[in-house]
This record gives sequence, C-alpha cells and structure tokens, in this order.
Amino acid sequence: MNSLLLGSFPHLSSSLTSGGDCWGKTKFKAGHSPREVQVYCGARNILERQRVVRFQHHHSGCTVKKSTIYQENNAKFLVHAASGQPFESESGAYNPESTSKSVKNALDAFYRFSRPHTVIGTALSILSVSLLAIEKLSDISPLFFTGVLEAVAAALMMNIYIVGLNQLTDIEIDKVNKPYLPLASGEYSISTGVMIVSSFSIMSFWLGWVVGSWPLFWALFISFVLGTAYSINLPLLRWKRFAFIAAVCILAVRAVIVQLAFYLHMQTHVYGRPPVFSRPLIFATAFMSFFSVVIALFKDIPDIEGDKIFGIRSFTVRLGQNRVFWTCISLLEIAYAVAILVGATSSYTWSKCITVVFLLLYV
Repeated sequence: MNSLLLGSFPHLSSSLTSGGDCWGKTKFKAGHSPREVQVYCGARNILERQRVVRFQHHHSGCTVKKSTIYQENNAKFLVHAASGQPFESESGAYNPESTSKSVKNALDAFYRFSRPHTVIGTALSILSVSLLAIEKLSDISPLFFTGVLEAVAAALMMNIYIVGLNQLTDIEIDKVNKPYLPLASGEYSISTGVMIVSSFSIMSFWLGWVVGSWPLFWALFISFVLGTAYSINLPLLRWKRFAFIAAVCILAVRAVIVQLAFYLHMQTHVYGRPPVFSRPLIFATAFMSFFSVVIALFKDIPDIEGDKIFGIRSFTVRLGQNRVFWTCISLLEIAYAVAILVGATSSYTWSKCITVVFLLLYV
C-alpha cells in the first residue's frame, strides 16, 4: 500500500520518508491542486502512524489486534482519498436524504396514529352543521370562518386523544386486527403514545377555554368522558366490550353532540343569537343518528378475529359479518331515502335541487 501511494506521487516520495512538515517544508510542482496536497498530507500522516505502530509492536509487544485496528482505519482513509470523498467522520456527516426520510416516516406514523378517516369525518360534520346556522348571505364572513376554525381545531385535538387512547388500550388486539398502527407495530412506544394523547387532550381543553364558548367546551368535555369510558380498562368502564353501550357512545357523540353543540357554538357564541333548533338541524340530527348506528356496526366487521380472541362481544362477533354488513346497507338505504324525500318536499327550489341531486349522486 505504501509503495502504491508513493507511486502515485513520485515527486513527493522523498518528503514522505524525510518526516518534514508537509505544508511548510515540501516543494510542490506547479499544477498540483490543493486536493492533491490534502490527499498527500493525509497519506503522510497515515504512514507515520503505521511506523509508530510497527515500532511499538516490535519493541513493546503490543497486540496484533491494536495494529489491525490502525491498519483498518488507514485503509478506510486511503479509500476515501482515492475516491475523492471529503476527509470527515462518516458517522457524524450530515445526510439530507436520511433526515428527510426520518421526517417523512415520523409524519406517516402520526398520520396513521391519528386515524385520518375519523379526522376527515369530524371536520366535515362540524363544517356542515355550522352551515345550518347561516340565515342570510352576510353571515358568511370572517367571523363565520373563525368560529368554524375554532370548533374544528379543538374537536380534532379531542378526536386524536380519543383514537389514541383506544390504541393504547388495544395494543394486543391491534396486533391482530390492525398491525400497521404505530403502537401495534412498535414504531411508537407506550410512553410516546401517552405523551401524544395527554398533550392533545390538554390542548383541546385549553383552546375550548380560551375561545370562551360554553357549547364548544361542553362538547369537548362530554366527548372526553365518553371516549375515555369507551376505551380505558377500569372497573365498570371499557364500554366497548358491550355492543349496545358501545353503539350508544358513538351515536351520542356523532349524532347528538356534534350536531347540537357545534350548532349552538355558531348560533349563540359566534352570531350571538338565541338557541333555536331549526327544522334542518332536527333533520340532520335524525339522519346522523342512522348514520352513527351504521358507523358503530360497520367498524367492527374487519376486527372480528381480534375481538373474538380478546373477548370483545361486538355485534359482528355475535351475529356474524355477513348479517351485520347487510343490516348496515339497509339502514343506509332508509336514511338516504328519507333524506331525498325531505329534500323533495322542501319549499325552496334550490334546496330541492341540491338535496335530491347530490344525494342521488352519492347513493
């Protein structure tokens, strides 16, 4: 290896053996780049270290292992020198691609942890019920969008708390039913999961308190209580074990709390109007009651294996997947048929058109 290096720099061979200062005492020919000088200086230091190691090995009896380590390090150095790579620590080098990949993986894990289909459903439900509070065109103002944003932000934080707590208490079940979730797959530790759900619940209540809307705050509080009782494994709780009570919890949050509380948030807090329950609000609550029952039944269909193993007596476990599936389809058909009928009998032409056309397209 030494002879190879000397052969690459024949005009520097005398300096390599002389032990002089490579920068101050060596005369370089014109045309040599600073890169070649850097390679030469590094190589000279390697050869000097090798001489020291050999001297210590010969006269002090140092182990072969120590000499081998030096030679391996020298070989790595010479490989970097020959390839033109910079002389810097491999472990400490900044790698933008690795950092970008780590950030992407972290975002993907949180995306799966937050259960995006529930996040989307919550946001759309709040937006739609907020539109019911609009009485005239001037109501669509920055005040409206601010009120909607406050409600959506606080509700999504609480939503992440609820779905996160459910994952924390269902790790073993999710290893069977949903092994791609971060806690079940091991991407998140239990302490990480606890930190996330605790942080989001605190931020949700803090935002609800700062906004100063009592309908919003009570919506968050009731959702917190029902979501905790649904999942947490404590005496008289973990209501998800009981099919009927589990369905009632989901219906109470999705059909009643979301519809009434967030409507009152817009009606009383944002617009400062008296709490009047309009016909559209009553219809929306009734429709979502059907829809929430479907959600409560349908969500357990793919989870039958894990629920059987861990004693979760869902309707799917008790009645079978096929029967529950077609029950859900029937409930949806009833809900959409009633919605089309209500839209068709509306006294407003634009309401008839929008309701009937969009529901038919959706169905």
